[in-house]
Parts: sequence; structure tokens; C-alpha cells
Amino acid sequence: MTPPGVITQEFRTPTAVRRGVVAGVVGNVLEWYDFALFGFFAREIGAHFFPATDPTASLLAAFGTFAAGFLMRPVGGALFGWVGDRFGRKQALIWSVLAMAFPSFFIGLLPGTETIGLAAPVLLLLFRLMQGLAVGGEYMASAVFLVEGSQPGRRGWMGSWGPLGASAGTLLGSMAGALVNRVLPPEAVMAYGWRIPFLVGLAVGLGGLAIRRHYVERVPHQAPAKSPLGEAFRQHWRTMLHLVVLIAGISVGFYTVFVYTATWLEQIGVPARTALEINSLAMAAHLFVLPAAGWASDRLGRRPVLLFGSGAFALLAYPLMSLMAQGQTGGLVLGWVALSLLLAIAGGVMPATMAELAPWRVRCTVLSVAYNIGMALLGGTTPLVAAWLVARTGVTLAPAIYLSAAAGLAFIGALLLPGTTRHSLTKEFESARFRQT
Repeated sequence: MTPPGVITQEFRTPTAVRRGVVAGVVGNVLEWYDFALFGFFAREIGAHFFPATDPTASLLAAFGTFAAGFLMRPVGGALFGWVGDRFGRKQALIWSVLAMAFPSFFIGLLPGTETIGLAAPVLLLLFRLMQGLAVGGEYMASAVFLVEGSQPGRRGWMGSWGPLGASAGTLLGSMAGALVNRVLPPEAVMAYGWRIPFLVGLAVGLGGLAIRRHYVERVPHQAPAKSPLGEAFRQHWRTMLHLVVLIAGISVGFYTVFVYTATWLEQIGVPARTALEINSLAMAAHLFVLPAAGWASDRLGRRPVLLFGSGAFALLAYPLMSLMAQGQTGGLVLGWVALSLLLAIAGGVMPATMAELAPWRVRCTVLSVAYNIGMALLGGTTPLVAAWLVARTGVTLAPAIYLSAAAGLAFIGALLLPGTTRHSLTKEFESARFRQT
């Protein structure tokens, strides 16, 4: 007879797995919808909160605030990683979704500099830092949650739903931006239209909270680490460094392809509406490849799939962005979609790869801190660095060179991977006894 408070392997029935996917993905959709909106409406936000006679200076200030949110991601990773390792992945997911929904709503209500003066950019920065704290805890906590809840031999496929949720949220933000630009004239978008998608996010967040509160988490009978952060840095710092290198390509790639590129194309004469619509198409294609890449890694291994994805990304980033820079619709669609598919190959494999490199008792902390350090240093600064490179060098394709270099670094990280596809996440997860939370 199963003792009270213990659940069996029946927890991993297809129905339970589907519930796990929904609980893990729903928060990612919301958080990345809210987080990405800032990049899509950088020009409008810059005009309202960082007015300047030079539009480039205003845009750089807005992208600087966008990057500032990423500086809090390692802090959020450490905080919610600690919660996940000490009190369960579910608790980390519940609190992170709340920490994102309300700051985004307040950004939508915040008056501009002309109305409340210096308080406007200060409050905007504060809300952006709170967003960074939330998203720093959400992504890897949900990835760990999904991978640990997978059926045997399907960790790659199950883990791929984490980036799928993040990409779906970014797609939703892109579609919201495209819809606002299509329905409203440019003057109305600049005046108030950009605020609407931020306000809508609150309802999505509350729905995600309701779903997560009623999910049952599997927890093995293993003592959690007393100090997950300390243990992570003392015993697993090499793994954390390896993870930062490994995610370099997707860090720079995601924010180049899906956040900065729309603004980059506007600067070379492509209408905002066209750029956002093609961006939405590219991200929709991206969604289909993510689970396919995870599925392939379950059969071929994580290392070969990552080597192929990051190597192709490094080689093809420049010619594809060169094609896009010509401004023709066919070239824009082909280049943007191709870049998004290459990015998805590495992105779909990454959650399972990362989870297999860290032990259960500190897995949330190791992955969250390493992932968010990499994202803060590389991903969050990408729009700012790319805009600066173009302004400084006068080379329109400077961001493509930066993207190729980051993908090359990820290729080196993939070369150093051990074979982990058949690796046990923890002996307790291969047994039949779990605690219920």
C-alpha cells in the first residue's frame, strides 16, 4: 500500500503530463508577452519617458532601460531558484507570475515625463527591474518543472515546451504590437496605443495563477539543500560557467531576431507594421521547430543537435541578415524565418540539456543563476549593443557579425558537452515513491 503523502509513477500518465505542460507553459506565455512588449514599443516608450532632440538618443535610452531589466534577472534567478529548491518548483512558479503581471500593468498606466517629470523614467526603471526579477525566476523554474515531470526518454520533447511558451508569449506581444499598429494611425499609437497591450497582460497573469495553484508537483524523497546558492557556487561553478557559454547563441540570437530586428529594419526604411507582421510570422514558424528539436535530441542526443544548430547559426547569420537589409518583402520573409528556425534548433534542446547537467537538490538555483547571468550579460544588452554598433561604425550589418560570434561561442560550449540523454536526473525520480506538494 502506498503510504499517505506519497504518489506513484502513475503521476506521469499522459493526462498528468499534459497538466504539467499547461502549468509550466502558461506563466511563460504571460511573462514573455509582458517582457517583450517593452522592446516592440521601444520607440514610443523612448519618446514618452526619454524625450530628446535626437531620436537615436531617445531609442538608446529606451533600450538601456530594456537592458536594465536583465540586470535583475540573476537576482530573480537566485531568489526564485532558492524558493524552487527549498520549497518546491510550484511555489516559485506561483510567485513569479504575480511579480510580472502587476509591474507590466503599472507601466501601461504610468504618465510620461511631460506629466510627472523625472518621476516618470525613475518609476519606469523600477517597474522594469521588477519585471526582470520575475522573469529571472520564471523561465528556468518552469523548464526544470517540465523536464522533471517528463516521461522516461522524453525529456528533450517535454523541456522544449518551456521555450515554446516563452516564444508564444513573445509572439503574442509581437501580434499585439502589429494589431495596434494596424488598427490605429501612427499618431494614436505614439499617444496612447502602445499602452493597451501592457494593460491586457494583467488578466492573463491572473488566469495563469489560477492554473498553477491547483497543480500537484512531484517531489522526490531527498533532503533539499540548506543553502542552494552557496552550494551552487562552491560545488558547481564550472557547470554554471559552461551553461553561460552554452546559451550565448540563443541569448544574443533571440533578442536580435525577435526584439531588435524590427527596430533595425524601421531605421533602414521598412514600415513598422510590415516589420512586426513579418516578425510574427517568423516566430510562428519558430514555435513548430522547438518541440521537433527537443524530440530529435531524445533520439540523436543533445550534443549533435546543438552542434548542428549553433554551427549553422554562426555560418548563416550574416548572409541572412544581408538579405533582409535589402528591404524587399521576399528577402525579409526568407531571412527572418530562416533565422528563427535556426534559433529554434538550439532553443528547443536547451532546457533538457541544462537540467541534465545539475543535481536535483540545487538544480533550480544552478540553472536559474547561470541562465540569467548569461541573459543579463549577452541577451539583455543585445538591442543596446546592436544599436550602438550601427551608430558607432555606420555598418548596417554590424549586428549580424555580433550574432555570428555569439553562435560560435555556443558551438564551443556544445563541443564540451558530455552525453546526458540517458542520464538519470536523480535516482529518486526513477523510483516509484514521491512526496506530494
